[in-house]
Amino acid sequence: MKRISAAPEEADIIDLSHEAHGVARLGGKAVFVTDALPGERVVLRRVRRHRNFDEAVMEAVLRPSQDRVVPSCPHYGTCGGCALQHLAPAAQLAFKQGQLLENLARLGGVEPARVLEPLVGPVWGYRRRARLGIKQVPRKGRVLVGFRERMAPYVADLHECRVLMPPLDTLMDPLAKLVGELSIATRVPQAEVAVAENACAVVLRVLDPPTDADLERMREFERGHGVRVYLQPGGPATVAPLTPGQDALCYSLPAFGITLEFEPTDFIQVNAALNEAMVSRAMDLLDPRPGERVLDLFCGLGNFSLPLARRAGEVVGVEGDAGLVSRAACNAARQGIGNVTFVATDLAVAAAGAPWSTRSYDRVLIDPPRAGAREVLPVVGSCGAGRVVYISCHPGSLARDAGILVQDHGFRLIAAGVMDMFPHTTHVEAMAVFER
Repeated sequence: MKRISAAPEEADIIDLSHEAHGVARLGGKAVFVTDALPGERVVLRRVRRHRNFDEAVMEAVLRPSQDRVVPSCPHYGTCGGCALQHLAPAAQLAFKQGQLLENLARLGGVEPARVLEPLVGPVWGYRRRARLGIKQVPRKGRVLVGFRERMAPYVADLHECRVLMPPLDTLMDPLAKLVGELSIATRVPQAEVAVAENACAVVLRVLDPPTDADLERMREFERGHGVRVYLQPGGPATVAPLTPGQDALCYSLPAFGITLEFEPTDFIQVNAALNEAMVSRAMDLLDPRPGERVLDLFCGLGNFSLPLARRAGEVVGVEGDAGLVSRAACNAARQGIGNVTFVATDLAVAAAGAPWSTRSYDRVLIDPPRAGAREVLPVVGSCGAGRVVYISCHPGSLARDAGILVQDHGFRLIAAGVMDMFPHTTHVEAMAVFER
């Protein structure tokens, strides 16, 4: 890679890359242009040269796309949290659906018999979980709180965030002020935040112990902003509330009469409205029947396991995080759900031979991390299940696994479609359905 400062050039944008950069061709070479959209004619300036492609910034739009919109957030373009605010929400979905289908065909060699209607929800104020960087910046004379800058390691100078749920959306400046007043201001590198239905949690990573005066300032922040502060001096197991004795954080799935309790750093789906819609669609597509046995792989807190148990005869949930497994079991017991069993085991390694993996199942639900579920697909293929629903947060790993299920294990891909879990970002979340 070579950094350059080239003269401005005009170009037509012919495509959108998977990272949401406009694609132009100049002199037979692909040029990726930040914030440009297909169908536009733009003025660009190349800033980095590579052997097979160049990178460019857009300096002007000469002919705008009909899908171009004015970004809502004043920090858009500086903050790296969003990449697609300049593209209309409907066009964002079309882009993501295209990414999904292209990956399935190119990487998996498969095509769904039916494309599912995209699952959609609110496009602003939807995000209930986030990890924010914190940095004291002497030249600015204050502490910054926010996501990282676009294409840079620095903490963006944010005062609000339109995609975060209240009260997180306006908490940056108060949180920055709090940290700036602490004796350990340079030793608080991040905050992990989560909005539950009964509280808002702010987990401060503290590399040095706070003083008594620091703790009192934090308590004032709790009272003044109606949030719960937690301190994390080490790994996730060290997270502890500043004010003990409060009810556990929780969220609900009203359609199934279920409430799930969680710890502030636990994985929960970022978009609450989309999560409810996603669980309902997964239940409809998997269609578990009374008397059937269902396997839920990468089950987490029981987000799918407990609704499945309301309809199926028996559910087995498997998850690698022992803490999540423990809380899933407690969630089930607290609501009197006795037909679900949870198992803690690492699903990133071959599962053959484990007792749960040698049983027969009628249906399987898979909700893996970005790396996908390749290691457990032999179990899925041999367990006798007639239908599989796969929840994906990465179209590449879904496509690879879809190819394996179809070509090696006798399934066919009957449906697939995207879910708008992260509006205004390039994250492509999807659901796929397989049948024998």
